Parts: sequence; C-alpha cells; structure tokens
Amino acid sequence: MNIPFFKMQGTGNDFIVINNMELKLSGEQLAQLAKRVCQHRISVGSDAVMAVDFPEHTGDFRMRFYNADGTEAEMCGNGARCIARYAYEKGLAKEEMTIETVAGDVQAWRLDERLYKVQLNEPTTVAFDCEFSENPELVIDYVELGNPGIPHLVVHYPNLATTELADLRDLAKKLRFWEKLPKGANVNFYELTNQEVIVRTFERGVEDFTLACGTGSGSTAYALRKRQLIEQDPIVLNVLGGVLKVEVSDQALNLIGDTNIVIEGIIRDEDLVL
Repeated sequence: MNIPFFKMQGTGNDFIVINNMELKLSGEQLAQLAKRVCQHRISVGSDAVMAVDFPEHTGDFRMRFYNADGTEAEMCGNGARCIARYAYEKGLAKEEMTIETVAGDVQAWRLDERLYKVQLNEPTTVAFDCEFSENPELVIDYVELGNPGIPHLVVHYPNLATTELADLRDLAKKLRFWEKLPKGANVNFYELTNQEVIVRTFERGVEDFTLACGTGSGSTAYALRKRQLIEQDPIVLNVLGGVLKVEVSDQALNLIGDTNIVIEGIIRDEDLVL
C-alpha cells in the first residue's frame, strides 16, 4: 500500500502526517500504522502519526493522533501546529482554522510561512502541591487540558539545565505511572532562572523524553503564571528542540512555534500490514 505523507517537526517533535480523507483507514489501522512506521531504523521513524480526517461537526477537519506505541492521544500542541500547516499547504483550510480533537476544538492561525499559533484546550482540572511520598521535597502541580483531559505533571527541578536526562529517567517513569493518576501523565520538569524557563518532558505513549511537548509547555506556563512566578507574556520556554512561546490569559493558552516540513513522499514499507 502506497501512503502519501509529510514528515514534519515542530521544535523537535516529529510527526508523520497523512490525509485520511483520501486513505479512509480505520482507527485500528491507524494504530497499526503508527506502531510500524514510527519505528526508527526499520521504518520512517517518528514520535507519532497524525491523520487529517473529516470533521464530525463544525470544524475544518478532525485531527487523529496516534503515539508511536499505537495508543490514541487526546491532543498534541506541537502536532496541532504542524497539522494546521499541513492542512493549509494542502488547501484543506485557510489561514485561520478550527481543528477538532478528542479533547475539544482547537483554533489555529498561520502567522507566516512557518510560524503557527494554536489555542490549547483550556485547563479543566488543576491541583497544586501534590505530595509524592517517594520524594516529598518535590514541588509538583497537576494540570489537565481539555475534556477528556490531557494529564500533565509540572515538576520543579533545581539545576535542571545541567542534569543529564539519564539521571532523570527513573524519577520520570515513577511519576509517569504514579498510581494516583488513573491515566498516568506527561511529566514536565522545569527550572526557572532570571525569567528563563527550561523544560524537559517525559511523554506517555512515547515513553521517553522528547525534544518538546506543546501541551506540556502550555501546562507548565499555566502553572508558573498561577503561582505568580513569572510575569512576561508570552512566556518563553526553552525545550530541547528549541523555543516555544505560550500566551497566558486567564484560562486561555496560545502556543506559538516554528514548523518544518522535512520530507514529502510515499511510504512503501514492505513489512507494513494493515
């Protein structure tokens, strides 16, 4: 089966993007596709597969998002920016568009050729100063975006900039699968120095650190603003893949960042079975 695709990345989150309005793959097939083609070395390699699909109500299109392990996610901020550009480039949407996601509708705007802004799903569940018995000194907040919510832990971690990811991985896994959280969570470690925010995110579904997480950056910015730890707007966050900006206005979160079309081609993986 030949599958036309874009490979795109936004601050290091990379995605395989397809038009399911044409391919008409089922949810099960999309999950199988993701599990195969997201694998590095033996296939295309990516954090996730995103499919543009027919809208179910008044949106311009529906965004279907499948992690590398085949699980379907509620939404992805960096993915939304990339799929917005894909839709614009393919003539499926105009410069301002509405994207339907599992977590709710998302507005998106084309700011220039590569720069896109998306309005993240609003925080629906928030808890500050969550107590983690294995390390009670950690300052941990919990933020869910959208409904059903995308779960995030926001964890203050001193000296994050000089800490190796390998030294964080065991803690990240424990928090990712914390028994208090029925859905688990993306784990966002942050350090704030001189109004500079450094973020490192361990993502569920990928089950490792990624170069960026849009909803994680939005959740981190929201927690910092609510704690009155930072005043600048937009809040600038330094992630492994570059820089993201988050506008915070009460409950509204707008994510701004670069998009990059890396490859346009055809997937012809001879070991792919759908």
